[in-house]
Amino acid sequence: MPQPAAAVADGVETRTDAPPAGSEFTPLLRTVRSCGLLGRRHAWYTRVIAANALALAAVVTALVLVGDSWWALLLAPPLAVLFARTAFIGHDAGHGQITGGKGVGRLIGLLHGNLLLGLSYSWWNAKHNRHHANPNHIDKDPDVAADVLVFSGGQAGDRQGLRRWLTRNQAWLFFPLTLLEGVALKVHSFQDLRRQPPRERMVEGALLVIHAAAYAGLLLTVLSPVRALAFAVLHQALFGLHLGLAFAPNHKGMEMPDPDGERWGHLRRQVLTSRNIRGGALTDWFLGGLNYQIEHHLFPSMPRPHLRLAQPLVRAHCREVGIPYTEAALLDSYRQALRHLHEVGEPLRKR
Repeated sequence: MPQPAAAVADGVETRTDAPPAGSEFTPLLRTVRSCGLLGRRHAWYTRVIAANALALAAVVTALVLVGDSWWALLLAPPLAVLFARTAFIGHDAGHGQITGGKGVGRLIGLLHGNLLLGLSYSWWNAKHNRHHANPNHIDKDPDVAADVLVFSGGQAGDRQGLRRWLTRNQAWLFFPLTLLEGVALKVHSFQDLRRQPPRERMVEGALLVIHAAAYAGLLLTVLSPVRALAFAVLHQALFGLHLGLAFAPNHKGMEMPDPDGERWGHLRRQVLTSRNIRGGALTDWFLGGLNYQIEHHLFPSMPRPHLRLAQPLVRAHCREVGIPYTEAALLDSYRQALRHLHEVGEPLRKR
């Protein structure tokens, strides 16, 4: 019987043999659970939520104190960063990381998503759960569905007109397009209200309208219309860019399951399609814990501060069962993601 092949992925030796009989994930789950890493961290999240709320209030207060001045635009970048922090809290609430109670989790999600960001919690949660169930699956993951960008040669083949030009140049356009993401999320949120049942639609719609009215009202009360528009454009563009910088490294350029090929178990489905980002406390903060993408996908309800503690356990288990565990530096992860987008568009540049 031939020995399993060895591979070196980003400096880490791995094995690429076929999965052994039985569940590869169960022993890891047992170990993680025995270490208490699936337990809640209520005090940690209370501090994070309170600090974020105070920081948001401080920036808004500073905006009012600065008043109708171009200097007010200097507050747009920190507000964009805090909006991203708010989105990370909503993300954790959607996964049940903050509390085991669905009602409390939904309330936290509605406050941080709909009210503070103008982003539909229900729409995002449904979409994101589909992504987690089948990451990078071309037919099942909405995050790799053909739209402005495409992620496989099959998607690129029949593009015409403007979409064809976008695909040919998508690697160069990726980060500029993320500048529109903040507005795009709001548009999708309002569009999704038609899908929601009446009671949910009323609550989510009301909170979205309150956010829009409060956001526009604050800017137009403090700033002249021209400065208010400039502030909103800068703020929303930087917010979208921050989200793009946080989400781009996670799966772009990683394995994409063959819809007609071998069906992977949970461990392989999540590990082979995900990429971790190396770094310290600053990276953890900037990426909202999503730099531990492999651990997060394996254990979506694991509280954010436990992900780094689970990493050595997951890495060792992957080595034991022969599954590549991919890690990269932040800038290198962007290079890998953009290279994948460039390669997908390559056939259209040759025609």
